[in-house]
Amino acid sequence: MSRLVCVGGSDAGIAAALRARELDPGVEVTVVLADDYPNFSVCGLPYYLSGEVADWRDLAHRRRADLEAQGIEVRTCTRARRVAVAEHRLEVVGPAGREDVLAYDRLVLATGARPCRPPVPGLERLGPEQGVHLLHDIGDGRRIMADLEGRRPKRALVVGAGFIGLEMVEALRRRQLAVTVLEARPQVLPALDPELGALVAETLRAEGVVVRTGCRLGGLAEEGGELRVEVLEDIGGTRRPWRATADLVLVATGVAPDSELARSAGATLARNGAVRVDRRMATGLPDVFAAGDCVVTHHRLLGETYLPLGTTAHKQGRVAGENAVGGDRRFAGSLGTQVVKVFELVAARTGLRDPEAAAAGHAPRTWAGSADDHKAYYPGARPIHLRLTGDRRDGRLLGTQMVGSRHSAVHKRIDTAATAIHAGLRVDELSDLDLSYTPPLGSPWDVLQVAGQGWSGVASQ
Repeated sequence: MSRLVCVGGSDAGIAAALRARELDPGVEVTVVLADDYPNFSVCGLPYYLSGEVADWRDLAHRRRADLEAQGIEVRTCTRARRVAVAEHRLEVVGPAGREDVLAYDRLVLATGARPCRPPVPGLERLGPEQGVHLLHDIGDGRRIMADLEGRRPKRALVVGAGFIGLEMVEALRRRQLAVTVLEARPQVLPALDPELGALVAETLRAEGVVVRTGCRLGGLAEEGGELRVEVLEDIGGTRRPWRATADLVLVATGVAPDSELARSAGATLARNGAVRVDRRMATGLPDVFAAGDCVVTHHRLLGETYLPLGTTAHKQGRVAGENAVGGDRRFAGSLGTQVVKVFELVAARTGLRDPEAAAAGHAPRTWAGSADDHKAYYPGARPIHLRLTGDRRDGRLLGTQMVGSRHSAVHKRIDTAATAIHAGLRVDELSDLDLSYTPPLGSPWDVLQVAGQGWSGVASQ
């Protein structure tokens, strides 16, 4: 009987374990994870903290008993310390410091990522006890909730206006905190073009959020029970400091791959520290696979990159699990499809923006415009703002961005664009797609097709 050990109990690790058991009911599967929260949705934490999800336990994709019923042994609060590659053994440290060795025939490393903690004076000395938080796992979420319910802070500063930062801005505003968000770059949601980022910023301000772009955290100190914050603002190329106070500071400035276990075992790392894997999720070490936020991402338009997303981790884990029991599956690749709800607005993107496409050697042209989400004569029509990028040389669709109402199915329309890019469609072929239509929900030409026709019209001039 073969033995599979998966290190990591989040998206990639659990996906690998489940896929292996699905294909080979006889394989012994053990999942090792450092905390006590197997298969929980970290993506759901902002909605638990906002109060929309009542109990953190509801964030479990599956209960531990469900995993065990699938024939998976789950070892929580167990840290993987070293991989003895030649001996096919994993050294672990369990609860109360108990050391153990797990023998394996195949190993999947799904150690995820760690939150980036910027090198800010004072930040290293402060933590949840003083109201300074990161948000990366269930433990972080529970500590933030304990802080919100215990100290009852009234003023929050969110550092970072990316996807997680903006979800937390909304969560804290829903709890009636006064919220300021800092973003070092010139716009909120830098994953979008500035014109669309401006629409998101407008919504934030309308909801009472103070938005400060071109600003980075310069220093942090705790004095008299409140947090003193120094902010460095870029004004005309000159960095000028100003000061603020807060009761709670949340740092959401991205993640970096947690690849030390793989590195110490001899795996090859990319420049950013992510584990290099092939399309089969093999590391090059004998019988060792890796998947999720700790590895490089194959992007269908860019090749090797790093793009830590839950959807990607699930797919990579499934591929690793299949190949770990003798399969020959390839990861098809990512397009970086993302969506975020910011109050009543939804912003989404897939594929490449114009500058990304140019840097990758394409000849991009981008069309910008808007179209109603359904027929204007039916009440409640709302505009969806789009930016569509195609290649001028071969007409291929390269990327799409959208911002619209949460009631406008932006998330499914971006999925249509992602499907078209995955299939290699040209922009002019979008009009050939047989998409659904009824006046309360759409138009004979969907907004994506309107954008495609707009792009083709400009390209033909």
